Amino acid sequence: MRPLRILMLAPEPFFEPRGTPFSEYHRIRALTELGHSVDLVTYPFGADVALPNLRIVRTARPPFATHVPIGPSVTKLILDVFLAVTAWRQSRRATYDFVHSHEEAGVLGVLLSRSLGVPHLYDMHSSLPQQLTNFRFARSRVLRWVFQKVEDASVFGSDVVVTICQDLQDHVEGMGAGERAVLIENVMGGDVEEPPALSAAFVRRHWGIDPAAPLVLYTGTFEPYQGLEMLLDAAAILAKTRPDVRLLVVGGRPEQLEAGRRHAAEAGAPAIFTGHQPARDIPAFVEAADILASPRIAGTNTPLKIYSYLRAGKPIVATDLLTHTQVLDRDTAVLVAPEPVAFAAALEQLLADPARRNALARAAAERARIRYSREMYISRTRLVCDRLTAAGFRARVPAVPPA
Repeated sequence: MRPLRILMLAPEPFFEPRGTPFSEYHRIRALTELGHSVDLVTYPFGADVALPNLRIVRTARPPFATHVPIGPSVTKLILDVFLAVTAWRQSRRATYDFVHSHEEAGVLGVLLSRSLGVPHLYDMHSSLPQQLTNFRFARSRVLRWVFQKVEDASVFGSDVVVTICQDLQDHVEGMGAGERAVLIENVMGGDVEEPPALSAAFVRRHWGIDPAAPLVLYTGTFEPYQGLEMLLDAAAILAKTRPDVRLLVVGGRPEQLEAGRRHAAEAGAPAIFTGHQPARDIPAFVEAADILASPRIAGTNTPLKIYSYLRAGKPIVATDLLTHTQVLDRDTAVLVAPEPVAFAAALEQLLADPARRNALARAAAERARIRYSREMYISRTRLVCDRLTAAGFRARVPAVPPA
C-alpha cells in the first residue's frame, strides 16, 4: 500500500490521559507505523506528543475556555465551531487521501470529504444519543433528536465506520450499516509505551502505603458513570473487617478530588487520592496493587483500562454489566452487582484467596495475549486503510456507460 495523507478531526483536548484521546493516540500511532501521515485538527488544549509523521493543528482558543469537560457541554459546542473553521482551512492547504473524524466531528468530516472528493472514516467511540444518558442529559428530547441525526449522518455518510467495542458493532449493524463497520477494540488501553518514571515500590512509599498492606487500585476519570462513589462505599464496608486494606485512587480534577475526599471521609473509606498522574507512570501504580477495580455503573463501552488491566496480569473486580462482560468473563475477573455490599464482599473474598488471585491473573494475561494483541490492532487498522484506498479508487474511476 502506498503512503496515505490523512486529515484527522478530533473534538477533544489532545493529548489528555482519558478515554477518547487515548484511543486517538493509538489510532495515530498505528497509522504512522503503517507508513501514513496524519494532520490532526484538534482543540487548543492538551499536551503535544512526538510521533513520526504527525502534525498537530490546533484551533484558536475562546477567551472564556480554560478546560474541556468530559461529555456534552456548551464549551464543547463552541469549540466544535472553531474546529470546523480550522479544519476547513486546513483541508484547502494540502491534498488528502481521506478524512478521518472522531465522535461528534463525524458530520463535519463527511462534509469535508465530499467537498474534497475523498473517502471518509468515522471513528465511533460511543453512540452519541447514549452519551446523553451517561452524562445525565437524557430528558432533553431536542438534544436526543439532534444527537441521533448527527449519528445517522456520520454513519451513513462514511465509507468505513470503526467501532471500538462489540456493543457499538452490534449497534451499527442494527442501524443497517454493518457492511461498512470494522471492529477495532482499544486493546492498547491507557498505555503510551513510554518507560515509567516511577516504580511500584516508590508508589507505595510516596503515598504512605505499607509494603505488606493489601492494595486495591482505581484509575480513571471521576465522572458519575464510573461508579467511584460506589467503590468508596464498598471500601468503607471492607475496612470494617479488613482494616489493613487501602484503596488507591488515581485521577480526577482538583474540584473532583475535593468531593471524592469528602465522600471518603464521610463514609469511612481508607482511600488515598493521588490526583492526575502522567500516563507513562500508570503501569507503576498497577504493579503496586494487589487487586484492580473497575466499578463502572452505566454505559456499554468497554473502559480502556480493562485492556491494560488484562495485560498487567493482575486480578480484577468489576461490575457485572455489559460495559465489562463483552471483554471480561468469570475466568478472567470477579464480576459482581453494581452496589457497595457486593463489591466489598468480592474484594474481601479475593483478598482471602491468594490461589484464586493468581489463577485470575494468569487467565487475564493469557486472554490479553490471545484476543487483544497489538498485532491484531495493527492488522485491523491496515484493513481499514485498504478499504478506504479501494473506496478512493472507485471514486476516481469514471463509470463506464452500458454498451
